[in-house]
Amino acid sequence: MEILFLGTGAADWPKDKDIHSFSEYRRNASALIDDVLLIDPGPFAYDAVHTFGGDAKTIKYIINTHKHDDHYNISTIEKLEKAGARFIPMEKGQTVTLGKYTVRALEAHHGTVQDAVHFLISDGTSRMFYGLDGAWLLYDEVQAIKEAPVDFAVLDATVGFIEGDYRVFEHNNLHMVIEMKKALAPHVKRFCISHMAYTLHTDHKTLASDMEKYGIEVAYDGMETDF
Repeated sequence: MEILFLGTGAADWPKDKDIHSFSEYRRNASALIDDVLLIDPGPFAYDAVHTFGGDAKTIKYIINTHKHDDHYNISTIEKLEKAGARFIPMEKGQTVTLGKYTVRALEAHHGTVQDAVHFLISDGTSRMFYGLDGAWLLYDEVQAIKEAPVDFAVLDATVGFIEGDYRVFEHNNLHMVIEMKKALAPHVKRFCISHMAYTLHTDHKTLASDMEKYGIEVAYDGMETDF
């Protein structure tokens, strides 16, 4: 599988300014698998597909982790559906087959919205975990990863290295990510973080350097990698 990060930012990135006025900018978190499967149709997702060299007409399926505005945008869904995509609502515990992909939805630890889920996605050869938004992974998520090891895991990193922030009750800080990486290392080949808050993080270069020592990759808008 191949993943293209269309956006890697949390909800607090300014939306009322020209993104080109920033030295670096993170759109709201969204990802595209193999140009076919879109995760989280947020407000920037449609334009980002074309910005990073894609074509909305190749997208066949849309899935959504939860309905916060930065992850779910009706206008984006309508544009993608007009281009030929299909939106598939999913609930925790549900598994669906979308073309060659098997997608399993697992309950996420994200309390400010009902029915938030994370995804385990397999194409029959490789397997990924997509875990935005959320705090500590819940027991069933960990068991699912242990039962069928993952090639690439994307974990929430909203809070940065800040300690004592109340948002850790539904988002990860980087200390939490590092601990989960240590515990899951036997079952996950590569770890990556996304969903970085504008107000709670340093610049990308510094963050990537800080996380490299722990063997954790830092996603950025337009990053593309296969696994």
